[in-house]
Amino acid sequence: MSWPPHIWDQIKNITADELIAALERDGWHLRKGKVSRRVFRKGSRVVAIHYHRRKTFSPKMLQTLLKDIGWNEADLRRLGLIR
Repeated sequence: MSWPPHIWDQIKNITADELIAALERDGWHLRKGKVSRRVFRKGSRVVAIHYHRRKTFSPKMLQTLLKDIGWNEADLRRLGLIR
């Protein structure tokens, strides 16, 4: 999924901490966690977040994560990631 510029400008600098907090608000549960890799699960969906405190993701990595998570624009608004 390609995000429109007005949305991408708001989410392109999301940190790993912000993404994990949004996952938890959305009902995802930490299944496994190590220092640099956290695996979250919601139902049958599983997503692995490469965790580095206060670091942002590359554009391609963030696009892939959002696709794997399955969030759309309405979900991003509901979770407070965009206005």
